[in-house]
Amino acid sequence: MQSRTDKGNGNYAYIDTENEARKVLVEQMQGTLVTIAKDVKIQIEFNPARVAAYRLLGYENRMLRAEDFNDDTKDAGEIGAGHTVTALYELVPAGMSVPTPPVDPLKYQPAQPATAAPEESTPMSDEVFTLKIRYKQPDGDVSTKQEFPTRDDGLHYAQADADYKFAAAAAGFGLLLRGSEYKGSLTHDAVLELAEDGQGADRFGYRQEFIHLVQKAKSLGPR
Repeated sequence: MQSRTDKGNGNYAYIDTENEARKVLVEQMQGTLVTIAKDVKIQIEFNPARVAAYRLLGYENRMLRAEDFNDDTKDAGEIGAGHTVTALYELVPAGMSVPTPPVDPLKYQPAQPATAAPEESTPMSDEVFTLKIRYKQPDGDVSTKQEFPTRDDGLHYAQADADYKFAAAAAGFGLLLRGSEYKGSLTHDAVLELAEDGQGADRFGYRQEFIHLVQKAKSLGPR
């Protein structure tokens, strides 16, 4: 189903409960049927003065080459009415060591020094990254590009909104399910804490359902 969906720019869902059917066939149906932008591409350029290394969590089957971003002949995904897209990155701030596997020293070129944090402010030194978006109108063939420079507001986790905390819980649960080497010391209890902090109003109970799934996975024991 995933392969067919990717090739046909469609959507698929696994419906196993009445609640899931309501979400897919009622709450999300308009976004599935009404396309507001096609061939949507997202690219992020990190500022090396602020970010020493980064890693995208997930989206392995949606990755494009950097040079494909400006190529309007390259197919990408569609965005429907009411759809939102969330991408999470793990960042290593500039000035901190980046864990890398041991390799032999370079013979024909000098090793690149670690990027240090900027000592003085410049017009762009406070920018962490620039988000670039390309998209076509539903009936168009030429894309439009928009750019959004982003700065670090210095907020702590306690100041994050419920959606951010819940997204972090979902990403962490994915790392645990896959037995990812990047899960570190993450546990089901930590995921549950994130999810419960991010449950919010939960109008249709979807987030509570996620919490139940994590609890069930925890009861099965470690992978």
